Amino acid sequence: MAQVHDRLGDAVSMEALVRHQLILLGEFLTRGYRMTVEDVFGDATFTEAYKDMIVVKDIEMYSLCEHHLLPFFGRVHIGYIAKGRLVGLSKLPRLVELYSRRLQVQERMTRQIAECLQKYLEPVGVGVVVEADHLCMKMRGVEKQNSRVFTSCVLGIFQTDPKTRAEFMGLIKGVPNP
Repeated sequence: MAQVHDRLGDAVSMEALVRHQLILLGEFLTRGYRMTVEDVFGDATFTEAYKDMIVVKDIEMYSLCEHHLLPFFGRVHIGYIAKGRLVGLSKLPRLVELYSRRLQVQERMTRQIAECLQKYLEPVGVGVVVEADHLCMKMRGVEKQNSRVFTSCVLGIFQTDPKTRAEFMGLIKGVPNP
């Protein structure tokens, strides 16, 4: 153990090494810290009388677990019911990038995406579901290769109306609403 300590140096040097590694990786893996909601949405909001559900599903997502610095990745499904204000569809995957390209936990990221849409668009409601594979569960600790984590955040009518929530869940599962 002494040989390992001698080669690695003291804790301050180890901290500096990890910090430098994160800075080097940051340009690609943590670029979400350099993005803002204004960068994402810009001038891509529109006034429209559309009042039905809008769903974008299967948005690819890649992130880094803030506890283990190991990747987690999967899909994000977003739905909202507009109240006079729409956002360009390509902006929803960009919103996912804003929050996923940070050191993150899936639970917080799910809520951040939903709350951002709720605040920015002021829709009738928002639903976000994230399904992801976590390398921290597959490579270390419990080493469960087939585990997948699901998180959801529903706000507004998605939270208060079971039929609206069921319609959203059916759409992301590919089951049409009868």
